[in-house]
Amino acid sequence: MVKSYLRYEARSVFGIISSPTGNAVFDHSGKLSITPALENVIVWDIKKGTQVARWSDSENKAEVTCIARNPNGKDYAVGYADGSIRLFDLTNNAVNVILNGHRGSISALEFDPTGTVLASGARDTDLILWDVVGEVGLYKLRGHKDEITGIAFVPSSKDADSALNASSEGYIVTSSKDTLVKLWDLRARHCVQTLVTHRSEVWSLAVSPDRRLLVTGTSDMDMRVWSIDIEKLEDTSVDRSNLSAEDAAKSWEAITEYGTIQRASKDRVVDLQFHPTGLYLACLSSDKQVEVFRTRTHAEIKKKMARRQKRTREKRKKDKDSMDADGDESNSGGSGDEADENTSEITAADELTSFKVIRTSAKPVSLDFNPTESDIAALHRQSSLQILVSQNNNSLHTWNLPIPPPGKTTKQANLPEPSLMSSIEMLGHRSEPRTLALSSDNELIASAANKSLRVWNAQTGSCVRTLECGTALCAVFLPGDQLIVIGTKEGTLELYDIPSASLVETFDAHEGAACWSIDVRPDKKGLVTGGADKCVKFWDFELVREPQGDSSVVSRRRMTLEHVKTLKMSDDVLVVKCSPDSRLLAVSLLDTTVKVFYADTLKFFLSLYGHKLPVVSMDISSDSTLLVTGSADKSVKLWGLDFGDCHRSILAHQEPVTAVKFVWGTHYFFSAGKDKLVQQWDGDNFQRIQKLEGSHGDVWALLVAKHGNFIVASSQDRSIRVWDKTEEPLFLEEERERELEEIYDRGLEESLDRKESTIGRGDGEDEEIEGEESQRAGKATMETLKAGERIMEALELADEERKKWHEFEERKRKMPQLNPAPPDTNPVLMFEKLSPEAYVLRTVERIRAAELEDALLALSFSRVLSLMAYIDIWARREWNTPITCRVLFFVLKTHQNQIVATRTMRAQLDSIRQHLRAGVNQQRDQIGYNLAALSSLRTEWEDNATAQFFDEKDIQSILDGQLKKRKFTGIKA
Repeated sequence: MVKSYLRYEARSVFGIISSPTGNAVFDHSGKLSITPALENVIVWDIKKGTQVARWSDSENKAEVTCIARNPNGKDYAVGYADGSIRLFDLTNNAVNVILNGHRGSISALEFDPTGTVLASGARDTDLILWDVVGEVGLYKLRGHKDEITGIAFVPSSKDADSALNASSEGYIVTSSKDTLVKLWDLRARHCVQTLVTHRSEVWSLAVSPDRRLLVTGTSDMDMRVWSIDIEKLEDTSVDRSNLSAEDAAKSWEAITEYGTIQRASKDRVVDLQFHPTGLYLACLSSDKQVEVFRTRTHAEIKKKMARRQKRTREKRKKDKDSMDADGDESNSGGSGDEADENTSEITAADELTSFKVIRTSAKPVSLDFNPTESDIAALHRQSSLQILVSQNNNSLHTWNLPIPPPGKTTKQANLPEPSLMSSIEMLGHRSEPRTLALSSDNELIASAANKSLRVWNAQTGSCVRTLECGTALCAVFLPGDQLIVIGTKEGTLELYDIPSASLVETFDAHEGAACWSIDVRPDKKGLVTGGADKCVKFWDFELVREPQGDSSVVSRRRMTLEHVKTLKMSDDVLVVKCSPDSRLLAVSLLDTTVKVFYADTLKFFLSLYGHKLPVVSMDISSDSTLLVTGSADKSVKLWGLDFGDCHRSILAHQEPVTAVKFVWGTHYFFSAGKDKLVQQWDGDNFQRIQKLEGSHGDVWALLVAKHGNFIVASSQDRSIRVWDKTEEPLFLEEERERELEEIYDRGLEESLDRKESTIGRGDGEDEEIEGEESQRAGKATMETLKAGERIMEALELADEERKKWHEFEERKRKMPQLNPAPPDTNPVLMFEKLSPEAYVLRTVERIRAAELEDALLALSFSRVLSLMAYIDIWARREWNTPITCRVLFFVLKTHQNQIVATRTMRAQLDSIRQHLRAGVNQQRDQIGYNLAALSSLRTEWEDNATAQFFDEKDIQSILDGQLKKRKFTGIKA
């Protein structure tokens, strides 16, 4: 009988507040924060510091790299490291749309002002525009040679009422690491201007809300400010699509250099963002500071220019007096006029001035202004700004920045320094947790990192206690689960009391050398420690009485540790482990060997050698017969403790092994490594049972519950992941087949990426042309391939069904006297209660809109001819005209040459044209009727909800007949 195992499934991930790979943004109310958390997105309540919701997709394993807020107030675009984009709804916390088009990590996302078009940039240097309403990619723009770092829409002054107008009008500005900033015309789908002034990577850009200024940030100390000519952008009389890049650059420049602004920081710019009012500009630098610039008013600029001109005149007069004293009679009138002209020009430094600097506790990742502060009057009444800053140490801060009232400068207002309003720090480590400990009842998990020790509830993932500690390297719960001991890099043992969250006592265990390992003895009477001082030390638990200040109070007893004996070794001790039967003690040394001693007499028993690098983790089975060792040489070895023979050496990981643990009562064990994997093995037949993925960094520590009910792993990405054992059986052969299928699918996706498909004039022109800037937006994935297979299966089933009924009708027509029996209906069609034509349409409708075009590319031309017959039927019966048109147009574009060369298709095409035109006209009339009705309802509402009023003086003038023209104001309810 084939042996079966039980499968482990991922249950939860905790310890993550904000991952450093993505940006955090405010929600539209300014009360919540949308924050990346590795492959998930967490919605935090900023004031309470609690998690409101968690957005996740079971099909996704890639990290979140970018988040953008939609102006509609409920949708958020989330970009991932695998190039996919998901649109989440804040109201129901669910995925609405999945968009695939990029072949690199998403680096920039931006919605247009209408919220109907999304622009995305990635490491693959492509810029893609997506129709959010239609859930499809519009087109792809190519021109950059490196990762796109910033995107900003420069919309037209005309209000776009639909996604079609929004996607065909206006401009987009993009920045890239190739040092270029490009201006794209959405109407021409062409780059109309390229800014080549930068000498290093452009890391971020920002466009002011009034579309007048463009600011770019690089690695230099100066930010470049550019002026945008709105009149040139709105001039649509000139067709620039046919102009070459040189001609366009010479004849038409809508963006001109305005000047530079010096920053206080010497490090590169991380993020730039204008305040919604346009009055402030925030610059985030990688040296732990946020510099805020203020936009001067017209009066302040005028006053500053007057002072500058006055200083220039005084300086010129002083220079003239000194020259007259020297007898110089040269005429300097020309230079004076030129100086006056130069001082009368407004520069970027005149308009933008440094306001405040916010110092952060760690390197910042992103910033965001509160979107509710868009009203200038309300902002001045509030007299402060709110800035959300996410940091790379797994924390989230909200800063309050006081601003001066209108008409006053910063000096006149005497403003206080920026203050920290709220922070979310307690629910995660600032650095990666290097060790884990599990309580005896499997209820508590302790994780220790540099300067912090946290205790978590194993079931809910909530943080129970937070304590400050040293640089922890190992930790263990003491019997009773009330105390925990950690070993530090400084060589001390720190004893903590969990209920009181206090440090009980500190012991100088290894004389300043790192304490690498701790293990509680099986008799529960003491523990063993090993350190870099080449010593293994034995400690006993003792109860001592604490002296009280008042002699009348009974003294309290507490636990302490007493050093009883020391075992000297020849090299640094990395791991110590006691056998469950209290008979043996295994010690791993830096010289790559493992020494085994008798625990009672400390007499040498075995020396296990075979690893090429030191053993960093080991464990002994519950029956004390097997020892498993994990080494930095990427291998795991199984040893017998009776004779010290090596049962099997397994190359378990692609990177060094960091942890190994046996499951109690079995010979199954788990191993973890720096290749981000946790794997389960059978120690009897030496086969891998299961591979557990999910971590995005090196796995440092591993825990296994008493009977293997769940396992816990901590990673370099600061996450703590829990996998539960399920009742689902696992068979090794099926698991190997599934892994091979995953490898095949991954290779197939890579081959599809290499052979990038595009709409051409035929099947022979599928390769993209390098010179084309505008191309089709799409990406062939396994989902699109499977969707194409579903369409082909539906076409095959429908063709067979129609053929059967056609033959039945022929027999019935030729031989009516026989009265032939009708054929049996296909069970699938019988279950769906659909005709063959409706079944094919249902199959097409069930495919995601973003994947439909790539799914149709998988059809062979013979299947396309079959599909055209069904399109004719759909058009004749007016079934789902929008999707019928979309499928028809894409098929015609893709297979134009073959369809034109097929003469039998002409009658079918004429029929489709005739019936589809009638259906489209009917749809157009219906939409026009609905729009007219909505417009009428809007007009009626405005008439009923608008009150007219004017001043009493005007009323008296009207009554006196003196006012010829009445002035009134409309106020809407």
